[in-house]
Amino acid sequence: MASDEKKSNSIVETIKTVVYALLIAGIFRTLFFQPFWIPSGSMKDTLLIGDFLFVNKMAYGYSYASCPSIRIGALGIDIDATDLCGFLDGDNSRILGSEPERGDIVVFRHPVQGTDFIKRLVGLPGDKVQMKAGVLHINDAPVELADAGSFDEMFAAQGPLRSRPRCENGVVGEGALCSKSRQTETLPGGHSHSILNITNQRSDNTGIFTVPAGHYFFMGDNRDNSTDSRFPQAVGGVGFVPYENLIGRANRVIFSSAGSRMFYFWTWRGDRFFKRLE
Repeated sequence: MASDEKKSNSIVETIKTVVYALLIAGIFRTLFFQPFWIPSGSMKDTLLIGDFLFVNKMAYGYSYASCPSIRIGALGIDIDATDLCGFLDGDNSRILGSEPERGDIVVFRHPVQGTDFIKRLVGLPGDKVQMKAGVLHINDAPVELADAGSFDEMFAAQGPLRSRPRCENGVVGEGALCSKSRQTETLPGGHSHSILNITNQRSDNTGIFTVPAGHYFFMGDNRDNSTDSRFPQAVGGVGFVPYENLIGRANRVIFSSAGSRMFYFWTWRGDRFFKRLE
């Protein structure tokens, strides 16, 4: 009898430990840092497929989007951030809020899909944003551009999605060199970063987007391979992103995997440990 009671107490203590650990992890992820693994090439060459980073949630304060969404298809678990923190949704405000800066790399919640995206903030409330011949214009003025050579990578399947890069140097074979033109772009206010060019396409020439109050305009650094604010939400784009949908700022890559799984340590890129993001 005593043995059974001891066994029962041990099980209860184990369950309590697991519950407490999950609560602590949930609080930490909600208030401080959220892990993020880069799944696509829309932010190359600033962020590569397989980069692992922590998003600073303290940067802009907190909203309903700060709560994590928990989706585990194999277990049938689908808990959205609105299920946990929906009471904070609706007024486009934040608790302890602070404004993002132009040039920040931001993780945000898609206004319609509810999934997490990571892009660069280029347009602030009230800005007029337009692309002309592949050059970003803000408030009718082109941004400063300087040639920065090329970004070269191998044409091969990348990351868990096994996607292959697009190449400016045409159709290349498996394992061949895939190149893109690289420029240094300087935004109003002085923030500089790399952008890539692949080809001339419709998104290189747009109408004028006037960013509404309380919203932001985002673009990927890999300009011809990014679904961002240039595309309306009705066709799967991002559109204008409300202030309350910001999750946090990305400052630094922790490590980076060139393989199909994050913890295949033999595929980790040696030059990206704790790499600071520009």
